[in-house]
Amino acid sequence: MSAEEMTLCLVRTGRSRDVASFERLFVYFGPRIRSFMLKRALDGQLAEELMQETMMMVWRKAALFDPQRGNASAWVFTLARNVMIDNLRKAKRPEFDPTDPAFVPDAPETPDVNFEQDESAERIRQALASLPEDQAELLRMSFFEDISHSMIAEKTNLPLGTVKSRIRAAFSRLRAALGEDR
Repeated sequence: MSAEEMTLCLVRTGRSRDVASFERLFVYFGPRIRSFMLKRALDGQLAEELMQETMMMVWRKAALFDPQRGNASAWVFTLARNVMIDNLRKAKRPEFDPTDPAFVPDAPETPDVNFEQDESAERIRQALASLPEDQAELLRMSFFEDISHSMIAEKTNLPLGTVKSRIRAAFSRLRAALGEDR
């Protein structure tokens, strides 16, 4: 088949869905695409499947072919190359495993664990409430708002050393209130 005949068949396939023109393209390109796939170390079965997928792509996208931008053969083999690359990417992607621990939700906490966590949270709230307001505020800014010590010093117009000392003192009082003196 000459280059002009290939171009004409591809244009007819794209414009009017001419089945006879597509059959000629299939007969001409099918074996060549299969050989192209086999040369890329693909097995015969896969090469056949990718050839058929490529030819279906030719059927669906023939209307996009522009003879002014290139020849029919280069266009068809570009599609074949893209089909092959898509297949390789898909093959490298791991299969979804629903039993993967990342996808399995954690077991719900038992009532005794929930009770202990609630009790601990309440003890911490009470301990925080027992702190002097200036120390409690610095702890809130540092740990709950995640503000750095230097930014706290800047916001409160306190020297950095004072901020650090008050936070250290607050921790000592919290440990004592929670019975965790070290």
